[in-house]
Formats: sequence, C-alpha cells, structure tokens
Amino acid sequence: MRILLPLAPLVLLAACVPPAAPPAAMPDPVPPVRPVAVVAPPPAVGDWRDDAVTPGDWQYRGLGNGSVATYGARGGATLATLRCDAGAGQVTLMLASSRPAPGTITIRTSSTQRSMAVRPVAGGVALMLPAGDRLLDAIGFSRGRFVIEGAGVGRLVLPAWAEILRVTEDCRR
Repeated sequence: MRILLPLAPLVLLAACVPPAAPPAAMPDPVPPVRPVAVVAPPPAVGDWRDDAVTPGDWQYRGLGNGSVATYGARGGATLATLRCDAGAGQVTLMLASSRPAPGTITIRTSSTQRSMAVRPVAGGVALMLPAGDRLLDAIGFSRGRFVIEGAGVGRLVLPAWAEILRVTEDCRR
C-alpha cells in the first residue's frame, strides 16, 4: 500500500479530467468518379445526303437533234437517261423500272424537292420537262448527288455530274 499511496494524488487528479470526446465519425468513403464515355448520336435515319451513290457513271453523247446522258454500270443496264430534244426545247428523264406504270416520283436535290407524275414507256417510266425548268438546274448543281425515288424505280442516288447540265444547256440553245 505504501507504493499506492504516492500514486493516490495522480489517481484523484485523473478523476478530475473530463472524459475525452468520442472520435468524430468518419465520413463514408466517396467512390472514385469514373469517366463517362460520350456517345455521338446516331446519324439521322433516311437522310439521303448520307446514302451511298448508286453504282455507275454518267455518259454523254451528242445527237443530231440534241444530246443524251445515260447513267448505269459499264456493260450493265442503264438506270437513268436524260435526253434533250432541241427542236421541241424539251428534256425527257427516263428511268428503268421493273413495273412500268403511271405513278409519281420524287426528286430531291440540295436546294429543292419536287414530286411529279410519270408515264410508262418501254422498259421504264418517263417525264418531260421544258428545257427552262429550274429543276434541271437544281439537279445539275446539287451538292454532289440527288435522289430519285418512287413509281417502281426504287431509290436512285445519282451523282450530279456535268453531263446533266450539258444536256440541259444543249436544249436551251
């Protein structure tokens, strides 16, 4: 006891000290932030400017009374023909069709869209336009391509090459 007696003032002094505050609660760990992948929106469905061009080439030929430009694969079937009848001042657009019948086609260019009636002809359908029709300019100056669809021709995405304007100008002289 003698040993404990000198420690008694320390024990009494320790009893006077207030109890220590409980340790602060630790916040929940924050999960690491994962980068979110940015996904580009899908391209607009049905935008003809994104469609692949129908395989083939335009071919121009001068005729005695005008000119003609044909579109199709080399050695394959002609899909579209643009013919100038200079005497009549008229341009005829003929399109190959497996089901030639009266109907309507729609032509879309980068500057205009027009629906027109077509009539059946041998091997397809056709429509006639006056040589001064601004649709011919819209087709020739369309940004890279234009679309023709409907009346048994399906959907043709054709390049807007110089042959189109050449035939048109032949009819305007």
